[in-house]
Amino acid sequence: KSCQTGKISTAETAVQSHTSRDASVQTDQSKDGVQDFQKEVQVDSTSLLSFLQRVEDAVIKELNKNWKSHAFDGYEVNWTDQNETVLCLHTLSYPEAQNQNLQVTSVSWNATGSVVACSYGRLDGGDWSTEKSYVCTWNLDRRGLNPQRPDLVVDVPSSVMCLAFHPSQPSLIAGGLFSGELVVWDTSRTEDPVIWRTGMTDDTHTDPVYQVNWLPDAKHRNHDRLLSVSTDGKILVWREERDGWLALAEGFAVVAQQIPRSTQLKKFAWGEAAVGVTSLSFSHFDPRVFVVGVEGGYSLKCSTAAETLALRRTGSSVPLKAPAELTFSPHAGPVYSVSCSPFHRPVLNLFLSCGTDGQVHLHSLLQTQPLLTLQLSKQYLFCVRWSPVRPLVFAAASGEGNRNKCFRFTGDVHLFDFEKSLQKPALSMKQAVGDCPVYCLEFNIKQTRLLAAGDATGTVKVWQLSSDFTEQGPREMNHLEQLASEIMD
Repeated sequence: KSCQTGKISTAETAVQSHTSRDASVQTDQSKDGVQDFQKEVQVDSTSLLSFLQRVEDAVIKELNKNWKSHAFDGYEVNWTDQNETVLCLHTLSYPEAQNQNLQVTSVSWNATGSVVACSYGRLDGGDWSTEKSYVCTWNLDRRGLNPQRPDLVVDVPSSVMCLAFHPSQPSLIAGGLFSGELVVWDTSRTEDPVIWRTGMTDDTHTDPVYQVNWLPDAKHRNHDRLLSVSTDGKILVWREERDGWLALAEGFAVVAQQIPRSTQLKKFAWGEAAVGVTSLSFSHFDPRVFVVGVEGGYSLKCSTAAETLALRRTGSSVPLKAPAELTFSPHAGPVYSVSCSPFHRPVLNLFLSCGTDGQVHLHSLLQTQPLLTLQLSKQYLFCVRWSPVRPLVFAAASGEGNRNKCFRFTGDVHLFDFEKSLQKPALSMKQAVGDCPVYCLEFNIKQTRLLAAGDATGTVKVWQLSSDFTEQGPREMNHLEQLASEIMD
């Protein structure tokens, strides 16, 4: 009823083909041709004005209706072909590390999203080993990429338990060692890449460092600070010093008296005793708030604004404060990983946690009980990460198997999409054939279709995700907000 034109009828008058030939291929036109063309484009202004006045009200009405519509909220045009499959683009490894039976303990993407790095060490036990280890990097955009020959190999005298690229300087990468030390390498310096380190002092961690984060320095814009966490219970913040050293700027300690007593978990004595910290994630809503996972099975909401002293006798050069503000309902075993939602809304102040009980907990920072508990595996979950582009998607790394059979594991990377299911993964990818837990994974923030995962065989796989997992649907933020609100009610 609202068509501007009447129905157009067409008919073929001939079905035979005909032959044509250009008499001239030049575009120059004669003066007569130009005059004819100009005559064709002349407009009857009076009739045009009359037409525009007739349809003005109808056009304005439709424009107003479209302007108020929310049909395309959150929609982004996709100029690439839709891809419904998840592919393994690269299988990266360093044969020398594999010959030593070293495992991939951590993976990280650099600031451009083109370089992936991994650290080698051991996560299945050991002692204060001085066995040589490695940090390796591959530039995935480089021609002639050799998956078994890293672009850079850094020899390290101790197992590297974690690493993190600098958020804006693509060549800087920080690592935490089994010895408790922190080191910063500049990958653009091939001869001597170490530019900062903590050394072994009274301030250094006395247990392995399991996570390291870069923090902006509020006082010095051109400088960054490093945060490290360890199973010695300390959360330490380091600043750059001259001559390549890192000095302790401030520190925190998670102590047992901050955690409620549990009849199920008795891994530490109550009193003034540090509790092992295994993982940490900062809130994207309030930069002072962070969540830690601890060996006792708890997740704790913490704050860098804490003033209460945690330990009276530490031997540290700065006083260690007690950061914990809220204790969340525990897992049935140590928490190995926590991940705060990267999406900004107060009601979406959510985080994920996982651990040895094979469960993923979806929590709000506003209440102690989990909003949702997912029994993903009967075995360990080693890592969980929220998608940087889709509010309803996250990934988890597992080592599944039967504990009674010599702790034999087969590792998977699980992709969850709450839009499809609140209990089951939308897709599970087999990382490797055989007994092989997946220890770490990271989404690529710049090239959002890439996900890197490292496993116990010393292999890093780079997965290319389908558009299902990387393109935000209309009102997806509202969907997550509604989901969280319904569960909380």
